[in-house]
Amino acid sequence: MSSQTPVPEGTKITITLPDDFHHHFRDGPSTANVLEHATQQFGRAIAMPNLRPPVTTTERALAYRERILSSLPKDLPHGSFEPLMTLYLTDNTSPDEIRKAFATGHIKACKYYPAGATTNSDAGVTDVKKTYPALRVMDEIGMILCIHSEVSTPGIDIFDREPVFIEQIIKPLVKDMPNLKIVMEHISTKDAVDYVMSAPENIKASITCHHLLYNRNALLVGGIRPHYYCLPILKRETHRQALLGAATSGSNKFFLGTDSAPHAVEVKEAACGCAGAYTAHCAVQLYAEAFESMGALDKLEAFCSFHGADHYQLPRNTQKITLEKKAWIVPKRYSFGLSQLVPIRAGESVAW
Repeated sequence: MSSQTPVPEGTKITITLPDDFHHHFRDGPSTANVLEHATQQFGRAIAMPNLRPPVTTTERALAYRERILSSLPKDLPHGSFEPLMTLYLTDNTSPDEIRKAFATGHIKACKYYPAGATTNSDAGVTDVKKTYPALRVMDEIGMILCIHSEVSTPGIDIFDREPVFIEQIIKPLVKDMPNLKIVMEHISTKDAVDYVMSAPENIKASITCHHLLYNRNALLVGGIRPHYYCLPILKRETHRQALLGAATSGSNKFFLGTDSAPHAVEVKEAACGCAGAYTAHCAVQLYAEAFESMGALDKLEAFCSFHGADHYQLPRNTQKITLEKKAWIVPKRYSFGLSQLVPIRAGESVAW
């Protein structure tokens, strides 16, 4: 099936229930709003730890898990959705804390934020070598390291931060710890695609639906569109095409991670707006659009439902979901705690 031949309206495809290996649930009243969408799309989701205060300890991670569980929709069948927790890695995270967290069975990974690289990352890593004691234990016990793969060094162009991170951080880290299981999260460049494809089997990457569907023109042409502002920032079309090729290749190196990141409308539509694109309302449908554009709907299930679970050594979900090619209009706003948010494709059509 060519990319010029969309599937007919009414076409249905049934796939194993996906998982999301990068999700922002936030904290407080808005969490319930996010979960209304996420639980319709996914069986499990990795919960990002960049709260205020950040989730730096086992106790905080388990308490956050309980808050997520208590915010689930009341009509959701018990056990049909599982939040997978992470620790926020800092310069001072101890080996003992890593062992304690992993032993709970609920904390599946540590998240590496370069200090200052994205939302609520001020407590992040300032020097990767300071994390080596913790990373060595993670390597030993098989705990995954999730990385926001951008440098935050002043003077590095925002469009170059991912390639520079690969050269300055990832390559030396993999050389020093060749068996450490790593997820380069929300990759956004051809450079990252090429590196992951050439890297050892334990190095994999997640890709968002918005990086598959949009380039930087969506953010900048015809006026600044703040709801398409995310980090990593949208890149040139050549990078989007490389991401599409990777996601639809069938390679188990790449899997679903939405990085769905909700913000109240007043902090997005501001003089200094927050980074983050909200896609939890229709993420799987948007991935289907991307895969359909490449004539690769037969590869959608593995990308959404198998590759990530396998890397995290989780059993694949047994439930199924069915997508139908039937256009619908996304609401212009959704409730978000005491405020509202503007989702991706607000007021526009989604094909599935």
